[in-house]
Amino acid sequence: MITVLAGGTGGAKFVQGVMRILPPEELTVIVNTGDDLTWWGLHVSPDLDSITYALAGILSRERGWGIEGDTFTCLERMRQLGAPAWFQLGDRDLATHLRRTQLLTVHTLTEATSEIASEMGVRARILPMSDDRVETRVLTAAGDLSFQEYFVRERYRVPVKGVRFVGAEQAQAAPGVVEAIRDAAAVLIAPSNPVTSIGPILSVPGIRAALCQTAVIAVSPIVGGAAVSGPAGELMKTQQLPVSIAGVAQAYEDFLDALIADERDRPHAAEGERLGVQVTFTNTIMDSDEAKAELARAAVSAIIPARAAPGSPARAARDGVVAGRAR
Repeated sequence: MITVLAGGTGGAKFVQGVMRILPPEELTVIVNTGDDLTWWGLHVSPDLDSITYALAGILSRERGWGIEGDTFTCLERMRQLGAPAWFQLGDRDLATHLRRTQLLTVHTLTEATSEIASEMGVRARILPMSDDRVETRVLTAAGDLSFQEYFVRERYRVPVKGVRFVGAEQAQAAPGVVEAIRDAAAVLIAPSNPVTSIGPILSVPGIRAALCQTAVIAVSPIVGGAAVSGPAGELMKTQQLPVSIAGVAQAYEDFLDALIADERDRPHAAEGERLGVQVTFTNTIMDSDEAKAELARAAVSAIIPARAAPGSPARAARDGVVAGRAR
């Protein structure tokens, strides 16, 4: 079994690639829910939806979110009625949120996610990071914003001072999450934003500790010193992480064994290797179905050497670096 940690458009594209090379029954995806929000009275889980739509084969190729060919009649009507309309929901997408909200009256988020995925014909397992509410809050010059307010409403154009995950300390990993990490042949971290897509998952108690017990391969969302898309670069700076493959390695340094980076970052190989992380270079731009599959193959190919990493000289050296920094 392969387990993937994912969130955002990069995560959705990556799991589409993994599905092209592995049987769906061998895939578990643990998904960020720090972006969840209540919109028009409905529970919306943007990253869970993107992953589910991607695995169901209905994710919009043009937008990278929502359902392919969706219409926005309800959104326009709500706007005419004076309702807030900056967060765009398509008509078919809206049905997903109606169904989830209905299910949550008697079920957990994990159970609702499983039911919706099954109804869409998804055979891979999709797990929210937690059934408890963990909210990503972005501290900006305009005040403390939810992630969707920052990302969608403000189009991530306001300066960021920091990021916090409200409720994380009291949260528990959703049922099956820790086991999916510990029992996996390896855990792959999608090329998602390390701060606001993967960061919320890692903030849930017990998940980092589980990752330290297995082989972990991450795909860098940074290419040539900049994020492939979105505000990952600016958000990494708020965490004192360099916007480079070294910054990605540092974000995961207590458990990371191997890093898949873009060919354009080959001159910076030593930066990751100084942390005791094996770095492999390939094309990481997922601009076609074949490119998605090739990137997934590169990540899966790194599993065998990475599995030797726990207790190996490379991991011991990396752990020594981390311990030295702690001191």
